[in-house]
Amino acid sequence: MSLFYRTLLRPAVFLQDSERAHSRVLAVLSKMSRTRFSLSMLGALYRSPDLPVNVFDIDFPNPIGVAAGMDKNGEAVPSWQSIGYGFCEIGGVTLHEQPGNPKPRMFRINKEKALINRMGFNNIGANALQEQLQFWKDKGLWPDSPVGINLGKSKVTPLEEAPSDYSGSIKILWNHADFFVINVSSPNTPGLRDLQESKNLDSIIKNCCQINKQKSVEKGTSEKPLLVKIAPELGDGFLEDIVKLVKKYKLSGIVATNTTIQRPKTKHKSSEKVYQEKGGLSGAPLKDQSTEMIRKIFKITNGKVPIIGVGGILTADDAWEKIKAGASILQLYTGLVFEGPDIAKSIVKGLKRRIESEGFESIAEAVGIEA
Repeated sequence: MSLFYRTLLRPAVFLQDSERAHSRVLAVLSKMSRTRFSLSMLGALYRSPDLPVNVFDIDFPNPIGVAAGMDKNGEAVPSWQSIGYGFCEIGGVTLHEQPGNPKPRMFRINKEKALINRMGFNNIGANALQEQLQFWKDKGLWPDSPVGINLGKSKVTPLEEAPSDYSGSIKILWNHADFFVINVSSPNTPGLRDLQESKNLDSIIKNCCQINKQKSVEKGTSEKPLLVKIAPELGDGFLEDIVKLVKKYKLSGIVATNTTIQRPKTKHKSSEKVYQEKGGLSGAPLKDQSTEMIRKIFKITNGKVPIIGVGGILTADDAWEKIKAGASILQLYTGLVFEGPDIAKSIVKGLKRRIESEGFESIAEAVGIEA
């Protein structure tokens, strides 16, 4: 199936504008999500074998998830488990609906297996997303695997009001998330990465923790795991400050990393032209940079803060590298675009073989062995 995608389907898809192709794929998955029969058809083709892992006191059927940005508005929530993923992260969602940046805003670099996007948190807003997610629950189609929600800052919200913006989304969406990710690292919202500074991030996390606790008391259940997503270019000093905040507020983990604003060298003129576009770069060129950030976090925290690894994962070998560097679970985005719908299944199978061949009994035993 992977060969079929790469030789026949991918060339046809790549004739289309990148964002338009993305939207059409999501539309197909959304339709397939609406009946158990169509979901079972997807599962028969793409469902991954079990490779269970427990992180943040949450059980994941396998460690491969869908990264934020793939399904911003929760259009295909039931389908992700059926095509092999152990979890999905919806969003980024902002408190207020917003159109994002002007188009075109997503670009492929085919020879490098990379994407550049400057989407700008285009999404339907927290209230509409709540209605969309409730729809799946009311239809009895909610997946068995965990669902995370990625939170961004609304563009219309001043930086000094960011704490109430993030926490407002948590308040609206609390019932639908197994975990939340505070995204202060997208390069496509003006000033957003300034929120990674300790003085700014402290108040955001504090407000989010307060709402999280308030909702848990109201519902009589445990608080939801809160994580923070960081940029790959983050300096050591900033990283250490963020780790201090993670410990101070007892956050559940760190997502490493977001897209990069840096551009690699290339031998291809076609790639060099696309690299001139503004936005965040994802895919194969980000792989080593994100893996190194994972390794740094693991060392700084002595392996006590779980890490979701994301960035340039296209094969089981890529995934294994990030696990050995310190990632407990992983996420894909660009890999799905270039490798096709059976990438999760392929990677999970590859990881199972690795675990068995190297004498481990679980993924957890391999986390950080080469940090």
